[in-house]
Amino acid sequence: MKLKTILVGGLVYYVVMFVVSMASAMITHEGMLEEIYKATAAFWRPELRSEPPDMGALMPLWITTGLISSFITAGVYSVFHSALSGPGWRRGLVFGFAISLLYFGMYGGLYGVFDLPAFIWEVWAVEGLVLTMIASAALGAVVQKID
Repeated sequence: MKLKTILVGGLVYYVVMFVVSMASAMITHEGMLEEIYKATAAFWRPELRSEPPDMGALMPLWITTGLISSFITAGVYSVFHSALSGPGWRRGLVFGFAISLLYFGMYGGLYGVFDLPAFIWEVWAVEGLVLTMIASAALGAVVQKID
């Protein structure tokens, strides 16, 4: 693993994921899932249950966990990207698809534990697939340039 790949690639992955998730949140979290979230309010953090939700209070947590996850993702990509073929963006896209399949399995397992509607897990899985593939394509393109 290269530190430069982890730091620069992870930061690019994070920024792309963050920007695209702001757009997708309007469709998924503020649209498709809004009523389900209200019906399952006991599962969500108090900051999200307040009127209006206090997103600012959660941003330090979300930024910290997002960056850590992004650096881990870039580290894993740095190990496996040479096994993939094509230009960097395509390698990233394939990598993003592969790790999204792992998320699908994880969400299936969590659905068996948490008493939340299947629709939440399905929407999160599909949204995660799209976001992860886009951010991973950006990760792959950047790693190709700095590697």
